[in-house]
This record gives sequence, C-alpha cells and structure tokens, in this order.
Amino acid sequence: MRREASQEAVSQSGILSAGSAPRRYGRIALVGNPNVGKSVIFGALTGSYATVSNYPGTTVEIARAPLRTDAAVELIDTPGVHGLTPHSEDERVTRDILLAGVDGVVQIVDAKNLARGLAVSLQLAEAGVPFLLVVNMVDEAAERGMRVDTQALSEALGVPVLATVAVTGRGIAQLRAALGEARPSAYRVRYDPAIERAVTQIEGTLGGFPLSARVLALMCLAGDATLRDWLQRHISSRGLAAIEDAYRQVASQLSTSPPYEISRCRAREAEKLARAVTKRSEADFPASERSGRWEALGGLAFAGAAALLAGDLGVLPRLAGWPWRAVPWAAVGAAALGLGRWAGMRTAFGQWACHPRFGFAVLFVVLYVIYRFVGAFAAGTAVDFLENGVFGSYLNPVAVAVFDRVAGAAAQLGPAVGAGAAFLRDLLVGPYGLITVALTYAFAIILPIVSAFFLAFSLLEDSGYLPRLAVVVNRLFRGMGLNGKAVLPMVLGLGCDTMATLTARIMETRKERLVVTLLLALGVPCSAQLGLILGLFGALPVWAPAVWGVTVLGVLLAVGFLATRLLPGDTSDLILEIPPIRRPHLRNILLKTAARLEWYVREAVPIFVLGTFALFILDRLGVLSLLIRAGEPAVVGFLQLPARTAEAFLVGFFRRDYGAAGIYALFRQGELSPVQAVVALVTITLFVPCVANFFVIIKEHGLRTAVAMSAFIFPFAFLVGGAINAALRAAGLR
Repeated sequence: MRREASQEAVSQSGILSAGSAPRRYGRIALVGNPNVGKSVIFGALTGSYATVSNYPGTTVEIARAPLRTDAAVELIDTPGVHGLTPHSEDERVTRDILLAGVDGVVQIVDAKNLARGLAVSLQLAEAGVPFLLVVNMVDEAAERGMRVDTQALSEALGVPVLATVAVTGRGIAQLRAALGEARPSAYRVRYDPAIERAVTQIEGTLGGFPLSARVLALMCLAGDATLRDWLQRHISSRGLAAIEDAYRQVASQLSTSPPYEISRCRAREAEKLARAVTKRSEADFPASERSGRWEALGGLAFAGAAALLAGDLGVLPRLAGWPWRAVPWAAVGAAALGLGRWAGMRTAFGQWACHPRFGFAVLFVVLYVIYRFVGAFAAGTAVDFLENGVFGSYLNPVAVAVFDRVAGAAAQLGPAVGAGAAFLRDLLVGPYGLITVALTYAFAIILPIVSAFFLAFSLLEDSGYLPRLAVVVNRLFRGMGLNGKAVLPMVLGLGCDTMATLTARIMETRKERLVVTLLLALGVPCSAQLGLILGLFGALPVWAPAVWGVTVLGVLLAVGFLATRLLPGDTSDLILEIPPIRRPHLRNILLKTAARLEWYVREAVPIFVLGTFALFILDRLGVLSLLIRAGEPAVVGFLQLPARTAEAFLVGFFRRDYGAAGIYALFRQGELSPVQAVVALVTITLFVPCVANFFVIIKEHGLRTAVAMSAFIFPFAFLVGGAINAALRAAGLR
C-alpha cells in the first residue's frame, strides 16, 4: 500500500498550485461518520438548519441551506456514514448524493477516532471528488493526550486539513474561507493483486460518472447490492456480465471474501496513516483526568440532585420547619462553586449514566427533571397563561365579538348573505372553529409544551446523554424485539405523540419504525392527557393508578412483543458510539430548538387546522352526533359506562386531553364510580391516536398503515377496557 503520486507530481498537475485562485463550488456535501459534529458545522456555516426534506424514495431526511456568506453556494448535510459502500439506508443516501454529483465535499472526522474517519477519506480519494478534511473535537482529543498534526496529514493526503472545535466556533471562520480550496487527493490504497487486476478489468465499463471508475469498480467488488439498479440504468448488459465475471474470479483467487479483503486493506491503511499523524503525550492529560477526586465530586453532585428529588417528592421528612432538600442544594452548590471542576464531574456522570444498575437511577432523575419542566411548568403554568390568559381572555373573545358583529351586519343584507356569514362565523370561531380551536390548540396548548420539550431534548442531545440512555434501557426494549434507541421516541411521546412519531425515523429498519409508531399511537399518553389523568388519580383510591399503570405498561410490552414477531422484516442491533459527556453550549441548544419549532409551525400546525376543518364539516353534516350514538351501545353495554362517555371518547380522537377532560368532568359530577373512572381512563389512554397524530402516521407510513393501526387500536382498547371492568368488579372493587 502506498501513495501513487508524489507531492511534486500533484503540484505539477495544478491540484496544489498555490498561486491559483480558489475555485467556487455550487453544491458542497458535508460527509463524515455519525456523531462527529456535521450538523453543528452545517449550522455554523449556514446560520440555520434550513430546508429539511426526505431524500427521494426514502424516509431519510437531509438538510440543505445556502452558505451564510454566499447564497450561491448550497451546503448539504448528509447522513453519517462509515464508508461509501452502504450497509444502511442512511449510508445509501449519502452514497447516492455523491453519485449524483457534487462540486465539493467537506469531510468531518473526530480527532479522537481519526482512523475511523480516515477510512472514509481514503474512499473519497479513490472516488476522485474534490474534498477538504476537517478534524473536529481537537479539544476532547487534547484532554486524552492526543494531538493531530494537521500539516502532516494535509501533506500525506494532498488536500487541505483544518482543526476545529465546532461547538465553540473555533476554526469555523478558517473553514468558511477554505471551502473553495477543496481538491481531489492522489492518495491510493494498494489492494491484493487479484483485486487490482479485477479493478483494471472492469474500469473501462464504468467511466464518465461523477465518481471515478476505480471506486465504482471497488464498490462492485465489495458486494454493493444497492448499486445494481443504478448500474442497470447506466451501463450495458455486457458491462454487467464483465463485473460479475470479475467478481467470481476474485472470489476464487482469494482466501477470504472480496468485501472483507477490501475493507481490511482500507482499515489497515487508515490505522497506519492515523498513527503517523497523531502525537501522544502523557503530560497532555489534565490533572482532573488523572485524579479520582473529581469523580468523587461528580458522585457528590449527583447524590445531591437525587436527594433534592426525594425532598421534592416529600419522601424525606422535614426537620424544624426546614425541608431536607436544602441539604442537597448546598451539596450541589459546593460541588459547582467550591470545587468547580467540570472535567471530573462529566467523567463521573458519564460513567454513572451507563452503569447497568445506577444508570436507571440517573434515568429516573433526568426524566423527573424533564417532567417537572415540561409537564409541570410548560403544560401547567405556560399553557394556563396562553390558553386562559392570552387566548381565553383576549384573542378568542375579540375574534368571537368581531365575527358576531360581522354576521349580524350581514344578516341585514339578506338571508343568503346572512347564511354565508353565519357559516363563516362558525367555521372560524364556532365549537370547531379554526381560530378558537385549531389555533388555540396549536399555539396555546401544544406550542409551549413542545418548546419546552425541544429545549430539554436539545440539552440532552448536546450533552451526550441520549446514547447512554439508549444503552441503559436496551435490555428492556429487547424484550419487545426493539433496541434501546426506541426509548427516545417513547420519551418524546410523553410530551407529544405527534412529534414522537416523527422521531421514530431513528430506528434503522422499517419494521422497527412501524412497531414504535404503533406503540406510540396505542399507549403512550401525551403530557396534556397525562396531566389530566394524574389530576384525576388524586381523587381516586390508591389502587387506581396502580391498575392503570400496570395495564398500560403490560399492553405496551405484550403488543410490542407480538408485533415484532408478526410483522415481516428485520430488526437491528444496538450499535452506538458513546460520545463523552460535553458541556452544552447555549447557542447550539437554541439553534436546534429554533429549527425544530420552525418545523412545527411549518408542518404540524397545518395538520391541526386540517383536522379541525374535517371535524367542522362532520359536525355540520350531523355525522358527529351519529358517531356518538353509534358508539353508545359499546360504551354502555360492554364497558358499563354512562352514555355521555361516548362523547368523551369521540372528542378524544380530536384532542386526547379533551377526552380525558370529559372523563374528569363526569367523575367530578358524580356520574362515574371509581371503577368506571379507571375503566374509562384505561380505554381513553389506549384509544385511537388523536387526529394530528393520525395525519402524521399517514405522512410517515401511508394511509393504509394509518387506517390499519386505527382499526386495530379501536376495538383493542375497548376489549382491554372491558376486561379491566370485569376484573375489577370480580375483585369486589366498587
């Protein structure tokens, strides 16, 4: 293995000509391994997360945005890859973007895992695309006593190499200035002679494409089945036959498979290059990393937070009028201010968060803090202020008064004009009005909840905790045939199932995405609904929340277990790189939150408006009342609930919290016994997804899948509710 062209030869060809003006590129792709900071660099270069859309024919999202300093240059944030021979849909999308042609590539690598990133660099060099290399996270590498010689690496590859710390903005200005200097690399990996002969044999059939004939030949020899459709469209049947013959010859001449041999050669060359340009020094390690006292400090801080939680829950007693939670606050303050070393605390927290047993304690504390922020503050204080204060006291009354006056004035002009004005009035400010219901729901109720959740989620994402969460709960989700990644949309579902359904895209296979979507639609209550359910539990016997919780959790486990065995398709293993715990940066958190809120306003709000309009039409046609009467036999006869409960179930399809609120009101009015209240709460929790979630399922999986899920969930919820009713009455509970 060697570099085929010397630095002088490259310079003579004009690739490294220092006197030449930097070339301007129209489309630049950001490429790199997962979790190397591509999206952060993309945001820093563009100033936003810009246009996010599915890559054609896939569910994989890519982001495009103009360069902040030059709108003529478009940046594309590609999914993370481990190589150009795809093993997942994400990798195939990145390969297809390069195969379609780009004007330049910015490859980002993690300075701590340089060899893994250089394996991609070698393939970009073989592909002949102009690129420059960004060595990111050099600060974290320095903490581990590692320093990458970017000058030596640039000389070896023949492309510009820059060092950055993306989260702080270090090196971003230099990167922006160097975008036009991307160039092809002459570095080549030398493979086994049998592979080299096969590459030479089929290169002639693969010329004239954005990627070099050499890399396309190597993809074919590496067994890239996803490339076959593209080859059939672009080369002759004789060329396909030549590729197949070459593969068979190579396979017969090697002691190992061609894909393994190609991968092994690249990995070995990448390791060799990484060792040559990485300097190590024990003296570079900070004292905090060599000493255990900061780990003890991190443990003290977490213990204080846990004790704070216990005090807040009322577990610890009060002494002399002072809550015990004052003690953990003092411990946390001493840890943060008196000793104040972040490096040791983050190391300790990272270790605790991944611990097989203590990881669940960390998880409980984290979820409780999120619940207090999202469920108590956002869903309580913020929603109350917007719904009852801003919309309830000002905006909606003003809108109703305006349209009442307009309708009254129009009635004076004649029956036809008056009827039209009355119709418009009901459409906008009536019981299912687009202003009084759709916009109030979207902006007064959901917006503060998702804003808080997006903010908390961005904080967890930026800190590096989420991969640890997936590791901790992996064994639990394995029982349902999923892996630990499923916990992320499940946790999001406690904020809003509609948003969580979209995050199910993180699951690697279609089967897993379907199962997660089904579980979210079936039994994960959103924060608004959960708040009303918890409020009702305060007036019910102590056995009520236990029955509800065990039933819902048992249903989720059972349905998940059966769905993964009945649905066709494959499941994936949990393969995650665990990044270090990082100090969250406010700018990154706000940028990610703003981008997600932009998506919410642009895509989710129209769904709420459309759903409200559909209910308005059904109400005007009298279909809603027919549906309520049609549901009364099942509600009264099977569930043994009052007839008015049918209306709560129907409205629950429009808004889950409305359904729970209806049950809450019936209980307060004395129309529901405790047993009936529990039966109603179990049924409404497992009931069909709300209309917004239903439309998002259509968007993600198609109308047939959304209808099939609803057709299963609706009778299943009533069957479980009926079973709980029979069991509670058989137990003698009244």
